[in-house]
Amino acid sequence: MQVLIMFTSMTGNDEAIADILFRIFNDNCVQADVSRIEDTDYACITNYDVLVVVSYTYEDGEVPRPAYDFYEWLEHEKLSSLTFGVCGSGDTFYEDFCTAVDNFDSRLENTGAIRGADPVKVELYPEAEDEQRLGNFVLSILNTKKGHDENQNV
Repeated sequence: MQVLIMFTSMTGNDEAIADILFRIFNDNCVQADVSRIEDTDYACITNYDVLVVVSYTYEDGEVPRPAYDFYEWLEHEKLSSLTFGVCGSGDTFYEDFCTAVDNFDSRLENTGAIRGADPVKVELYPEAEDEQRLGNFVLSILNTKKGHDENQNV
């Protein structure tokens, strides 16, 4: 199973989430690649079985500028063979807490990709309880992918 974790980070919070996800996938004997969204060749996404997007929310609930081209690219893609998950950090001080996470989740679902886990929203920097939720997130993705693959082989 090939996993791609794409992230964008302004403060380091989302990079920390991506690092945690990388470790959790590896702890489950699954190789994962990590890439900044803005440095990724989007065409390579189809080489992966699982895509995890990690993004912060910018200003008034917007997808951050470094991830916007990817967000727009997704609008016209069909990724039905892909299992995905979305997570990211935010600050509950803002009314639009983690709306970029919801926006990416919806956009990926519209590509026909299979949601492997419900989105995870982290308040600022990931703490121990967030690592537990991210662990459950990864396990859900792996179980969904395994179940989907088994159903395809029936």
